Amino acid sequence: MDLNKLANALIPDENVKPLEYYEEKYPERDLPKGAQVTRLAPSPTGFMHLGNLFVALANERIAHQSGGTFYLRIEDTDEKRKVEGAVEVIHASLKYFGVNFDEGADLCGEYGPYYQRQRAEIYHAYAKELIKKGLAYPCFCTEEEMEEIRNQQTENKLLPGYYGEFAKCRNLSEEEIYDNLKAGKPYVIRLKSQGNVEVKHTFRDEVKGEITVTENNQDVVILKSDGIPTYHFAHAIDDHFMRTTLVIRGEEWLSSLPIHIELFKALGFRLPKYGHNCSIQKQDGETRRKLSKRKDPEASLTFYREQGYHPTAVRTYMMTLLNSNFEEWLLKFPDKPIEEFKYSIGKMGKSGALFDILKLNDVSKTMMATLNENEMYDFLKSWAEEFGTETQKAYFNDKEYMLKVLVLCMGVGGKKRRKDFVCAKQAMESIAYFFDESFAPAYEYRFDQETVKKILSSFAEIYDEKDDNSAWFDKLKTVAGNYGFATDMKAYKADPTAFVGNVSDVAEMLRIGVTGLANTPDLWTIMQILGKDRTLKRLEKALQ
Repeated sequence: MDLNKLANALIPDENVKPLEYYEEKYPERDLPKGAQVTRLAPSPTGFMHLGNLFVALANERIAHQSGGTFYLRIEDTDEKRKVEGAVEVIHASLKYFGVNFDEGADLCGEYGPYYQRQRAEIYHAYAKELIKKGLAYPCFCTEEEMEEIRNQQTENKLLPGYYGEFAKCRNLSEEEIYDNLKAGKPYVIRLKSQGNVEVKHTFRDEVKGEITVTENNQDVVILKSDGIPTYHFAHAIDDHFMRTTLVIRGEEWLSSLPIHIELFKALGFRLPKYGHNCSIQKQDGETRRKLSKRKDPEASLTFYREQGYHPTAVRTYMMTLLNSNFEEWLLKFPDKPIEEFKYSIGKMGKSGALFDILKLNDVSKTMMATLNENEMYDFLKSWAEEFGTETQKAYFNDKEYMLKVLVLCMGVGGKKRRKDFVCAKQAMESIAYFFDESFAPAYEYRFDQETVKKILSSFAEIYDEKDDNSAWFDKLKTVAGNYGFATDMKAYKADPTAFVGNVSDVAEMLRIGVTGLANTPDLWTIMQILGKDRTLKRLEKALQ
């Protein structure tokens, strides 16, 4: 069989150039010794999973700590899954969390194009080469025939796939191939596997250590009927010509490793190092399961942006999942930027990483407490502009007022910073009572309405915003004493039955009347921020 003639008949691409051309166009990168070239290669589906951030952070840290390159490649070979604007979502999501690419899709770079559909001629050149070497062939099997093969394998409890006796087109004669071509039958190009599943060998996985790999015997599709490559084929060629040295990817790709090893061998390329990180899991009752984008809203990176988690908090928490010694380092160096942490592949978990949103919330509270009032103002304003309601956006019309609110709620200047804020959405909801447009009191008192009205009206009559905290509290005690409430806590504890309640109960009534809440930061300061007119209007409303 004239394999050169067959290659040209099967792939009549006039743009294909000699293989040497591509080697010269994409030379080895000029990088320091030990520098790693890593990548993120998502499909353009418009959905960014927490696992994407997990892998991106690992690859970014490894590349940049070694003086190497981290790039973005878009694997858009599956046209059906493509979503318009998906690449923008990828960039925006990862940039928000501080993961930046050196080159790649929609960026500059000498190893592009970084969209696989734009690299068709390179794939065609190497598919033709494999055909010429007798390592690839055309397959004319219809979907009905493939379904019949799958059913036969299922019935006989055999491994699924196109191999051995099930590879019906593997040994077609030259005459049969050209007859099929003349008849206009659609075809794919398959790898003619040289592997033997009886042969196993040890493979060094950068994350999991030594693992056993069985040789591939599957005649996998490398070019689909439209001439577009499959992921397996495209990634091997792209990783070679983009000069990738290390691939950190999800452990779901472990089953494809034998195929990838054989493809690199068949193509004559040096195999990059592979590391398969563990999946991100979630505690579900008594069991642990993989975080699901269908079941778990927190699986999507959009969730964290919509909720307003500070990017540094999410990035910090993810590092606790990525390296087992990160938390120890963070406790030792709490004020250092996390970029100074020496990331290590060897410290990545070999089993599932347990995602705990309560722990993320704790990390977020601690991180948010490190912001000053201006930094918090800018962060909340930025979130409100993108995700907030019109009412929440209006909170920022008076910056001076908003800064006073934040200083109080954050405990700025106090002996100990408050850690009330988890994320922007929760923070904005927690300060809503400071703004008349969102003030929605529940007025849930522990005392009868008549007592409450007496307390609130009496205090309103003597309230003076010029009073300092001490004078304000003296007036509160006066009102309390007038209505049978203890003003001395020692006396109250000695005989609670002698009083209606104590001064803290009176303060709670006033707090609810002014804010609608039973628990808030310092009430005197709140009333100072609100101002006399607004405070008295609220007390008047509470008396209705």
